[in-house]
Amino acid sequence: MSPTQLTAGAVAAGTEGRELELLHGAGCVRPGPVTFVRGRGARLESDQGESYIDTTASYGVACLGHAHPELGSALGSQAADLWALTPSYANERRGAYLTELTASVPAPLDRAFLSNSGTEAVEAALKIARWSTGRTGVVAAKRGFHGRSMGALSATAEPKYRKPFAPLVPGFSHVSYGDEEALAEALTPDTAAVILEVIQGEGGVRPAPSGYLARVRELCDQNGTLLIFDEVQTGFGRTGTLYGFEADGVAPDVLALGKGIAGGFPMGATLFGERIGQLPPGSHGSTFGGSPLACAVAHRTLEILRRDRLAERAARLGTRAIERLEPLKGNGTVRDVRGRGLMIGIEVRGRVAPIRQALFDQRILTLAAGVNVLRLLPPLVIDEDDWDTVLDAITEVLS
Repeated sequence: MSPTQLTAGAVAAGTEGRELELLHGAGCVRPGPVTFVRGRGARLESDQGESYIDTTASYGVACLGHAHPELGSALGSQAADLWALTPSYANERRGAYLTELTASVPAPLDRAFLSNSGTEAVEAALKIARWSTGRTGVVAAKRGFHGRSMGALSATAEPKYRKPFAPLVPGFSHVSYGDEEALAEALTPDTAAVILEVIQGEGGVRPAPSGYLARVRELCDQNGTLLIFDEVQTGFGRTGTLYGFEADGVAPDVLALGKGIAGGFPMGATLFGERIGQLPPGSHGSTFGGSPLACAVAHRTLEILRRDRLAERAARLGTRAIERLEPLKGNGTVRDVRGRGLMIGIEVRGRVAPIRQALFDQRILTLAAGVNVLRLLPPLVIDEDDWDTVLDAITEVLS
């Protein structure tokens, strides 16, 4: 049966099981046990009318929650004027957004390449590093995650992501996150860049040890190596500051952004400064990157984050969560509670899947970070009563 026949047959007959599984993400993603039809804030409603508290924000994408009315208004207004425009032509919407985006970064990163996702932002960062240094080596961290395209996947250390697609892009090596000596040994005259997450997300919600990023900055400067921060998950208020690196006071040479950048609309950005220089025309590009639609929504997202002081709110609610959950450490179930702002990981003894199921049964959606870490990435606008409900439920399940 051809893909066209499969699609037509399944839709016409309402076929379930294997055929619908193939239709859902080509089999790469298995559909969950519930179908959601609408959302508002940190709440999702199923086709059965049941309300769930969402602490996933679609992997941190929906930083302003679901169906934020101002984002809908910005999208609709721009859609009435202009949808698509190649970056080869100027656009006032894109220009206004780029001005605000680069001004929002507390570092001399005044140039930007706009794309469609965090993975694309990382790909651009890697190409920029190789082009600008004339070197090919890249050092990344074990337990890091940078995306699923071939370059970003090469920077990702986890074998379960890498092995099915080997051989990957050559020149990548990996060291333990936080190990300064290992990093110093890994740097060579051919190392173009070091790429790190400020807080490792998929690797278990692991913040950088105190002073580590400053030491990485020193080592990169000594070796003539660029420092890339992958803030796809930590950017835009998630960790209690607009950008995660602000808490450490260490600026990168290249910054990769995505997820919450446009509140749920597909977008990515790679920022860099004068040390890189201007890229040659045609050296990199994106058909859809920086569309007027994406820029309109991203611009409004940035305005709302600042106006409503949502980074500060994330810091406050995150502190509340850590204070509530830390007493669980040592109870025989919980090994550790860590994170910053509204990016929280709870490491348990054994597998986290049964815990997630128990919370799902209470209509609370959560994420995993590996096999034994419960990850919370709620919308930054989550209602405080809902947040307390989540913390109460987690305390009950883990107790």
